[in-house]
Amino acid sequence: MSFVGFKQPREKNERHLNYVRSLPCCICGAINVDAAHIRTASLAHGKRGLGMQEKASDTWTVPLCRPHHDEQHSMNEMAFWKSYGLDPFMIALSIRPPK
Repeated sequence: MSFVGFKQPREKNERHLNYVRSLPCCICGAINVDAAHIRTASLAHGKRGLGMQEKASDTWTVPLCRPHHDEQHSMNEMAFWKSYGLDPFMIALSIRPPK
């Protein structure tokens, strides 16, 4: 159960982050990408909001090249995704490292 206002520990998963970094940028297809964390909440996708000084769990990452990652951080996050017609939550949920 998640309560607004209560900080929760970040779920870290280096294996998942390494896999995300091995994928092409989900916007332009460039290689050499960052595992970009999604900060915005989505109740529809089961992602809670974050408090100050919190970082999203590693499950909520998408592959972005450095220019697009910088752009993501330079503006309202959901406006960034809307400008490309993409749902970052569905992208993140679809990424699963091979077993």
